Amino acid sequence: MAPEPCAFCAIVRGEELAHEILRDEIAVAFLDRRPVFPGHVLVVARDHVKTLTDLPAPMVGPLFTRVQRVARAVQAGMAADGTFVAMNNTVSQSVPHLHVHVVPRKRKDGLRGFFWPRTRYEDEVEMAAVAARIVSALM
Repeated sequence: MAPEPCAFCAIVRGEELAHEILRDEIAVAFLDRRPVFPGHVLVVARDHVKTLTDLPAPMVGPLFTRVQRVARAVQAGMAADGTFVAMNNTVSQSVPHLHVHVVPRKRKDGLRGFFWPRTRYEDEVEMAAVAARIVSALM
C-alpha cells in the first residue's frame, strides 16, 4: 500500500512551489497560503513525521531553533509587536506533517483565543513581497 501524498513533503522535495522563508537540512519554512495575517509562516520538519510526539528527541532542539529564528524574522519583517507560535497535533491538523505556525501579531489585531479567521493574499505578487520582507529580516 502506497503512502498517502503529503503536500508538505512535496514542498520539501521542491515538487510544489511555496514562498520559502528558510530551507536547510532540518526544516523548510514558507508562507501559509491561507494566513491568519499576512506574514503567517509554517515551519515544517524536513523529515515526514506527523506530530510532535513522533519527532525524534534529538531533532526537537534543532527544529525549534529554526522556529525561534523564523519568529524573530516574522516580527521584524512584518513590523509586528510580537508573534503567536502554535502547533496542532492530530486534532485541527489540516496536513498530517509536523508544522509550526508563526503568526505576526499587533496589539488589538482582533485575534481572540484559538479562533483563527483565515484570509487570502491578493495574488502571488503580494505573497512574494511578504516573503521577501521576512527573508530580509532573517538573522
